[in-house]
Amino acid sequence: MSSATQGQSGPTDKFPVIKFVSIAIISLVIVSPLFLLIVASLKPDRFQILAEMGSFKAFIVTNPTLKNYGDILTFSGNQPFARYLVNSVIVLTFTLLGGMLFNSMAAFVLAWGRLPGRAIILTLMIGLYIVPQESIVLPLLNIMNNLGLADSFAAQILPFWASPLYVFLLYQFFSQIPRDLYDAAVVDGASPFEIYWKVFLPISLPALATVAILLGIETWNQYLWPLLVTQSNYARPISVGIAGFFGADSIYWNLAMSASVVMMAPVLAFYLMFQKWFVSSVISSGVKG
Repeated sequence: MSSATQGQSGPTDKFPVIKFVSIAIISLVIVSPLFLLIVASLKPDRFQILAEMGSFKAFIVTNPTLKNYGDILTFSGNQPFARYLVNSVIVLTFTLLGGMLFNSMAAFVLAWGRLPGRAIILTLMIGLYIVPQESIVLPLLNIMNNLGLADSFAAQILPFWASPLYVFLLYQFFSQIPRDLYDAAVVDGASPFEIYWKVFLPISLPALATVAILLGIETWNQYLWPLLVTQSNYARPISVGIAGFFGADSIYWNLAMSASVVMMAPVLAFYLMFQKWFVSSVISSGVKG
């Protein structure tokens, strides 16, 4: 009995070691670019960053300095990075507010409204999600120009207030809510909007947090569309502004690295803020049915 137990304990004891090594390697691959980015942003000389790139010296900083961060936030002229940061915050805030409202309203109507042809609408909506965004940017750009919204915040906000993906995600969550809850609200005399606003939204915080994270990251990292619709610094976001450090004659690696860290920090903070709800929403979607 004891010998059998000893014979079976070998592979079991080795598995945690293999698991630990695998996780460590995967984590190293994922974290190393971020660590390299932060280290490079603390180096004062862009030529030093370029010379050490591709070697282990790229992961080491001997004389760290925050001068690069001060330079990008106080620099005006052709690259007002502080303005780009404010512009991105404005676009993110209003895109989230409108996107959460309109996507959730559309999902509620699809899940609980008396809508003819709902199955066809859902099929078409999934089909729209498959269409690449790059294939519709030119017609959408033409619409924005005809409406006089070029080089504005509205051009970066309005097209993303509705998304087939987020409508479908919220539709799946709303459709899982028990029918008795909806019927009880109807018996109490609540209107459809009151049921949506006072009953469904408060119990849908995990799904809404998931949509907020995905939509927020997508909005913050947008590059192609803001590049097409912004021609000046008035509404240009941070993602397009960073490209200004990569000139035709010279590349300001130190400023570009520190600017990338500043751009990355709000996204990480935003995710950590809603991480609990995001994980719970993913789990609840996985055990559906």
